[in-house]
Amino acid sequence: MKKGTTYEQAAERLEEIVTLLQSKQPLDESLKLFQEGTELIAFCQKKLDAAQLKVEQLMSKTEDPPHGDDASNS
Repeated sequence: MKKGTTYEQAAERLEEIVTLLQSKQPLDESLKLFQEGTELIAFCQKKLDAAQLKVEQLMSKTEDPPHGDDASNS
């Protein structure tokens, strides 16, 4: 996989690999494609995990009440 590959590029390549694997490929080629696919899946999962963590962090910031002046004292 090239350095700087985006999630979208990896997902697109995975789709290509699935299409190729569904056609009748020689065994050696199928194994190479399968290996590339597993590497792309791991890459995509890592990106998704990072995105989920970021969303959770952002959501926790919006759920925490602001510190300082308490609006309920009015």
